[in-house]
Amino acid sequence: MSQITTITLFRYTSLKAKIWAFGMMLFAHPPLKKVEGLQFYRLWGSGKRQFSPFPDWSIYALLQVWEGEEYANRFFETSRLMKKYHRRADELWSLYLKNKSSRGEWSGKNPFKKHQNLDEENPFVVAITRATIKTRLLYRFWKYVPESQKQMQQNKGLIYTKGFGEVPIKQMATFSVWKDKKYLDAFAYQSSPHVKAIGYTRDLKWYSEELFSRFQPFKSVGTWNGKNPLSELSDGE
Repeated sequence: MSQITTITLFRYTSLKAKIWAFGMMLFAHPPLKKVEGLQFYRLWGSGKRQFSPFPDWSIYALLQVWEGEEYANRFFETSRLMKKYHRRADELWSLYLKNKSSRGEWSGKNPFKKHQNLDEENPFVVAITRATIKTRLLYRFWKYVPESQKQMQQNKGLIYTKGFGEVPIKQMATFSVWKDKKYLDAFAYQSSPHVKAIGYTRDLKWYSEELFSRFQPFKSVGTWNGKNPLSELSDGE
């Protein structure tokens, strides 16, 4: 059995549903801690467009690392918690991921293990980054973030992106889905503002902890903005 990761995005439109979703950032922990086969998870709130530190109350996410795909399938099919989310969310989108590479730490460890069975014919790439920003550098970091992300939005290979957070402003994560590796690399290593941000990271040491991971998505379930963003993977492998 090989480790996989899932990320599920939830969209809410009514005020009542948004209040419920915010509350679940606290109340979902007890049932999640009891899920069989779940090795690691994080509940995320989100920021407004272009990785703003200001909250987007309509979108939340659940990141989960599983001992194997069978555990993930069982959770999504039978979990009472997921049934609650389904009843209240206007949209849900789940991506099943195989880790390709991961470096750094998340809460003192790296939760992702490289998958040994990647599909060479599957070009799609998901990137997840996570960092804890040093308190004294928070203002300087968030002031530069919009500039560093501008060219990402213009990249033709970008399918979807969103900024998330565990702790508002201080602990942030980015989630992005790409058509293939060349588009992601073009943004990461050739976009001048982003390269400049990497330089700041090294020189100023913005983060007290950081992790960078890439994944191969292999199954896409649900919809986002009315459609499945990776419909080619809607039936899985």
